[in-house]
Amino acid sequence: MKRREFVVKSTLATAALATTSVAMGSVLNFKNANSILNIGIIGTGDRGKGLIPNINGIKNFNVIACCDVLPFRLEEGLKKVEGNKAKGYNDYRKVLDNKDIDAILVATPFSTHSQIAVDALDAGKHVYCEKTMAKGYRGIQNLVKKVEASSTIFQTGHQYHSSRLYTHVVDLIKNGKIGKIAAFECQWNRHGDWRRHVPQPELERAINWRMYREYSGGLLAELCSHQIDFANWVLDEMPSQVMGTGGVDYWKDGRETYDNIHLIYNYPSGVKATFTCLTSNAKDDYKIKVMGDKGTIILDYAKAWFFPEGEGKKEYGELDGVSGATVKWDKGFGIPIEMEHKEPSEQALIDFRDSIISNTNPISNITTGANAAICIQMGLDAMYDNTIVKKPIF
Repeated sequence: MKRREFVVKSTLATAALATTSVAMGSVLNFKNANSILNIGIIGTGDRGKGLIPNINGIKNFNVIACCDVLPFRLEEGLKKVEGNKAKGYNDYRKVLDNKDIDAILVATPFSTHSQIAVDALDAGKHVYCEKTMAKGYRGIQNLVKKVEASSTIFQTGHQYHSSRLYTHVVDLIKNGKIGKIAAFECQWNRHGDWRRHVPQPELERAINWRMYREYSGGLLAELCSHQIDFANWVLDEMPSQVMGTGGVDYWKDGRETYDNIHLIYNYPSGVKATFTCLTSNAKDDYKIKVMGDKGTIILDYAKAWFFPEGEGKKEYGELDGVSGATVKWDKGFGIPIEMEHKEPSEQALIDFRDSIISNTNPISNITTGANAAICIQMGLDAMYDNTIVKKPIF
């Protein structure tokens, strides 16, 4: 069996778990709902240390270890832990040896995700693995295989998959709110070189790993992966092919990963999804636009709007005009979709804790994570090889 065939078949096998309310039966029996869940943070760069305050604020969630190979990063992470009660490590394997740790959060460079997560699962730890889940088909395959053989919880860090607003929007779309879906238009634009300060030249690749293909998937893996995961979620399918382009066209600073990317993913249902990411123009920042024959839904980080199509738009406009703002309308967007929800990263960590305590398969799991990771590798191959890349053989 070819490696790519194995990856997808294994992922589909895991998908069966996602359809049940309780994954893996009674294999796990985590103490009780009032027990303290101890977690170790592996990788205390911007993302890892940024999640520590979220964990500090979650009941019965306790950071007791931080790990990073860069001493100043480790110190920054430890300072974020409430009460300065965490122990510091410079070798993640020592964290895995700590029997008091129930779970680990992997927030290291992309190229290291798979191996660290596999080792953590071997050590019997629950794993929250930051997006993108794994780099390359071999890394995806190894992690999928390990999770399938494991009795612990695995969650992929696509935090918008845990957002109650995004979940509500997905339900609206699947229930016909915008009609037949025609296209997704997604962007995540910034204006900046995406670099981190390097105190010593020899630390360049360790600190600015996102700039180098050996370690990183660049803008596609670090940013657009969230939106690709969303498109897969809405459509319940994987793209059949992808084409794309990009380049190092603005920041001429020795980087290898592109400073602008433009991709089109084709889905079997006929839907086309475009993903754009710029670093030299921040107009409209982050946006997902889902377009159907009855209307469009627009999403940003924390808000959503519905913009009806055709006669629907006219009816909403007349109703608003006649009755005096019966329908709220945000200029340039549409009708706000109201839904109470927490900040997505906080919600994702709450969901991780709850999945461990209740022994349930997370909504952002090995299946959704692997599918998004496969899409990322397809897109990277399309851009770097300047070719149309087909979906791996099922």
